[in-house]
Amino acid sequence: MIRVVVGEDNALLREGIVSLLKAAPDIDVVGAGGDLPALEAAVAEGRPDVVVTDIRMPPTHTDEGVAFAGRLRDQQPTTGVVVLSQYDDPDYAVTLLDQGSAGRAYLLKERVSRHGELVEAVHTVAAGGSVIDPTVVERLVTQRRRPTSNVDLLTPREREVLSEMASGKSNAAIAGTLVLSERAVEKHTNSIFSKLGLTDEPDVNRRVKAVLLHLARS
Repeated sequence: MIRVVVGEDNALLREGIVSLLKAAPDIDVVGAGGDLPALEAAVAEGRPDVVVTDIRMPPTHTDEGVAFAGRLRDQQPTTGVVVLSQYDDPDYAVTLLDQGSAGRAYLLKERVSRHGELVEAVHTVAAGGSVIDPTVVERLVTQRRRPTSNVDLLTPREREVLSEMASGKSNAAIAGTLVLSERAVEKHTNSIFSKLGLTDEPDVNRRVKAVLLHLARS
């Protein structure tokens, strides 16, 4: 069973999410909260495998969900997080993934009502995978004025490097996995950034945005 805690300040939506998840035979909702303190308490008590949380909750209604996901990465690295948002701003997704994409998902709330999408995201995140709403990726691509097909310009080795990058690995870890030198990995990553039109971005943002484009093509 996948143990899940839900964080959502809208009571009706929270009950709807809980009901939807409970209908899945392999998901057990072990707690829910309507604000950040309640969510933190439910997670501490329930020790879930996955947290499904709104991006904005009381007390500040800013970025509680994304910030909490970042803290969980440090405190409970095996706990996955599905962030639900009504905003298709890619910056939120970049922030969510800036410590690695493994076990993280960013979905627009409109997807919650679509059959199976939230449950599928919970399953993917519980298994260590990543899900990014395609609308968010489209916004990112539009901002960069580059088509997603630029990913197709990558060589097979560059795709392997990008796939490892998507799991949140550093260059050193990628080198170990693919049996390459760190210098070779660095050359591949620079080529990836160039082909995806990310050469002018800060390093963290380049890695995250490259991962977003990779996920869009997966």
